[in-house]
Amino acid sequence: MFMSNNACLVPSSFWLTGIPGLQSLHIWLSIPFSSMYLVAVVGNVTILAVIKVERSLHQPMYFFLCMLAVIDLVLSTSTMPKLLAIFWFGAHSIDLDACLTQMFFIHCFATVESGIFLAMAFDRYVAICDPLHHTSVLTHAAVSRLGLVALLRGVLYIGPLPLMIRLRLPLYRTQIVAHSYCEHMAIVTLACGDTTVNNLYGMGIGFLVLILDSLAITASYVMIFRAVMGLATPEARLKTLGTCSSHICAILVFYIPIAVSSLTHRFGHHVPPHIHILLANFYLLIPPILNPVVYAVRTKQIRERLLHVLKAGTQTK
Repeated sequence: MFMSNNACLVPSSFWLTGIPGLQSLHIWLSIPFSSMYLVAVVGNVTILAVIKVERSLHQPMYFFLCMLAVIDLVLSTSTMPKLLAIFWFGAHSIDLDACLTQMFFIHCFATVESGIFLAMAFDRYVAICDPLHHTSVLTHAAVSRLGLVALLRGVLYIGPLPLMIRLRLPLYRTQIVAHSYCEHMAIVTLACGDTTVNNLYGMGIGFLVLILDSLAITASYVMIFRAVMGLATPEARLKTLGTCSSHICAILVFYIPIAVSSLTHRFGHHVPPHIHILLANFYLLIPPILNPVVYAVRTKQIRERLLHVLKAGTQTK
């Protein structure tokens, strides 16, 4: 059915293996993955609903949090339904256009999420280092523009990836992709032609997003900590730092898994394939699961609103 010798072919579809080496456990793996996907969807929809109805949360940080929730829903939904279809129904085949579309959404919205974290760091910087101008700088219009810039940057950076594959790499050694979704390098490594441009472009985007964004966020927090250390009392310092704790936790939840997955893919040649694929899925699932938890636990208004809804539901019963 699939050509995997030295001949090259023009595929109309690819065959996703799921979790290579663990095919016999697919039905059992579907239990934790479907549970995590459900938690991610419920958690992020809840965050969106709470911020919508709670007027005290209509502030820049929470508008950014809404953007984050939408992005996490897109990221998890770009991969999990297909992965669960592989697990439950053996639906391994994916059309070329669908594969490239999935690739675009995954990499684009991961880039957008990094941009939103950068915008949130700017919000924290202005709120702490220049509090008198926070409301005039971070207006609703400014927040919307920052979100739009993050989205356009994601489209600009990632848009060429599927186009370069479509135009530059028409021939492939095999249709079998040892992955659970259409990740850029998983497809490029199957191509027959020269993949140098694709590899360099992918590495360049990774540098721009992962390295430069994290450096910019780090720089903003260096300035924030300098401002905090200038406050008069330890209580004031702790209270001010407490307003950043949710953002810092969310940043770590996002960047650490994606950095580990990227390093494992490029340099972990002795890492078993199923470990790499599991890591690649976890970095798309962990942030959507943990971000709502982090903000619900650390944000008093969200926590109180959730408790109020739960209490009202219990009394109704």
